[in-house]
Amino acid sequence: MRRKKKYKRVLLKLSGEAFGKEGAFGLDIKETRHIAEEIKEAHSLGTEIVVVVGGGNFIRGHELHKAGLTRAVSDYMGMLGTVINALALQDVLEEMGMNTRLQTAIEMREVAEPYIRRKCLSHLEKNCVVILGAGLGSPLLTTDTTAAQRATEIGAEVLLKATKVDGVFSADPEKDPKAKKYDFLSYLDVLTQHLKVMDATAITSCMDNDLPIIVFNLKKRGNIVKAIRGDEKIGTLVAVTSSTRRRENIDAR
Repeated sequence: MRRKKKYKRVLLKLSGEAFGKEGAFGLDIKETRHIAEEIKEAHSLGTEIVVVVGGGNFIRGHELHKAGLTRAVSDYMGMLGTVINALALQDVLEEMGMNTRLQTAIEMREVAEPYIRRKCLSHLEKNCVVILGAGLGSPLLTTDTTAAQRATEIGAEVLLKATKVDGVFSADPEKDPKAKKYDFLSYLDVLTQHLKVMDATAITSCMDNDLPIIVFNLKKRGNIVKAIRGDEKIGTLVAVTSSTRRRENIDAR
């Protein structure tokens, strides 16, 4: 018997750093397996899951641009880095017996399907985990913006933003022991206080489309399931009002 779930369809945003060891460069298969195990457990609830992956463990486009590369070129290189992570996640998930589809915004038919919204929705209906790589296929846009855009396109009920800390803080909790963790923030709080949740374009998109964001610690086992079930507060909720979580819990009963 499946456990109760709060959300039927979610978009999970994973940073590239989630695929590597702390402070290290490149891909770590152990970390990738940890992510895959968490996704598999969450999928067992009956929730449809789309995953958007970053590529910062390989390339950060803005840093290459600062070093002298053309911004568009460095951003395209970053998009290719996301595909490496996406392929690794797909392979590990399939080793675990999961059905998956990988779609990319830059066409590369030998390794992935091109992203088509209707195909993505069809795969979800067939119980596949859909992994999206290569961002939106355009430079000057982050994978955070990709996550907000794709979540809205596919009708996700929430955007799950996985990080390495327990939510959104007033300062870097790894540097400032007095940093305050927020349980709730409005979209405007994030924008006006310049909090590092997602980039401003992504936050504005979520605000315009009333798409709640839950920022949580991916490293703590079971947190994706907890976020989907909604019966235990984790991380930080970013939404119109703090009643969003409570109202949806009532509706789910």
